[in-house]
Amino acid sequence: MKINSPLEAYKFLPGTNCGQCGETSCMAFASHLIDRSLQATDCTPLIEEKKYKKKYDELVTLLAPEIREVVIGVGDNAISIGGDDVLHRHKLTFFNKAALAYDVWDTMEENDLVERVNKIQDFKKFYVGDYLTLDMIAVRSVSNDPKKFATTVKKVMETTEFPMILCSFEPAVLRAGLEVAAEKRPLLYAANKDNWQEVAALAQEFNVPVTVFAPNDLDLLKSMAKTFADNGIEDVVLDPGTFPTGKGLKTTLNNFLKIRRAGINGDRDIAFPIMAVPFTAWMAHDDEISASYWETVVASIFTIKYGDIMIMHSIEPYALMPQLHIRDTMYTDPRKPVTVDPAVYEIGSPTADSPLLVTANFALTYYTVESDLSSNGVDCYLTAIDTDGIGVEAAVAGGQLTAAKIKKGLDDAGFDMGKLTHKVIVLPGLAARLQGDVEDELGAAVMIGPTDSGRLPGWMELNWPPKK
Repeated sequence: MKINSPLEAYKFLPGTNCGQCGETSCMAFASHLIDRSLQATDCTPLIEEKKYKKKYDELVTLLAPEIREVVIGVGDNAISIGGDDVLHRHKLTFFNKAALAYDVWDTMEENDLVERVNKIQDFKKFYVGDYLTLDMIAVRSVSNDPKKFATTVKKVMETTEFPMILCSFEPAVLRAGLEVAAEKRPLLYAANKDNWQEVAALAQEFNVPVTVFAPNDLDLLKSMAKTFADNGIEDVVLDPGTFPTGKGLKTTLNNFLKIRRAGINGDRDIAFPIMAVPFTAWMAHDDEISASYWETVVASIFTIKYGDIMIMHSIEPYALMPQLHIRDTMYTDPRKPVTVDPAVYEIGSPTADSPLLVTANFALTYYTVESDLSSNGVDCYLTAIDTDGIGVEAAVAGGQLTAAKIKKGLDDAGFDMGKLTHKVIVLPGLAARLQGDVEDELGAAVMIGPTDSGRLPGWMELNWPPKK
């Protein structure tokens, strides 16, 4: 029986509210066990007192995710994949983001190799208070030359700390790569019906995770995964094959659904992370634009439906951005609004003559407004009011954005309007109905800005500084 609620987890805790875990109560600690921000080992009495040992053992078993969590890489750059408990994120959440690995190959010139690795590791796009980035390097053996492959793996290691996937069906090639990179805990790709014994031996010898590959043969895939697990190789990733076009794509999706449903429903023999290989779009299409487009389409599909790790090729922004945005959306916890800390933020270099604007602390709202102001060189003070992570219009309607909360937000931030040469506050157009209440509460003049923050720079040109 799996537990997915704090009340169920609480039954296994001491219930003393001792606070040694840093939480005010055992129930609060239980809620953090469910969202995985704390672990059972963080409860000192549960670990140290013998009378709780049985409860501790039961709790650890019941909290273990249905889908095995596999760690690739070491240190701060290690990537965890799998670890899911549900088929639909609204029931709990999806915890470990789908890992995106972009390829290099062992026939590249050294300068081209280093340049491509740097592009992969340096890519980042600021979005809603965080950076969208890539995760891994997939090193492909094109030459089938163990020495050349080892040299390429070594150069990749010298260039980046990103985790790696070593890609070859030749055990000798994989061994050469492992002899260079085993300490970095790369993922082996892949064991198939022809080489599984040799690859299993490598995974055991070097203690690294391994992918089992059985294109469109779920019985064989399950059989290999069970054989590996029975031999002590539990860090397994499943690749049921990725067919990027037509009926093949439909078949691939159905295979992913069958595997994940079986794993979530308790079939431990197939409860492992799943690999998608959108890279296969480049094998199905002749021209670069079509291949890149369909690679992104396939990657997006399997981000939504259970692809825990992917091997891809195109690093052009037009291919990366859709995939990164949909991944960010899918792995944002739907139970928690994305917020920024309530505060008065300085945009640019504001002075005593600069305007004071108000917005909500919903992250998408705040960063949209902030970007529209900063990118147009508007120096101002921007107040993010605590609206429980709700946008302006809904917060006004629901009472999360009021004159009293605006005053409290300014007071809590320690912002003194007396330091401004004007006594004016600018409300967003969608909060216009609060004008009178804010004037009464703050004793300040209120100006109503546009409903769309993209029009703020033009509005400022016409309305600022305010007429006395």
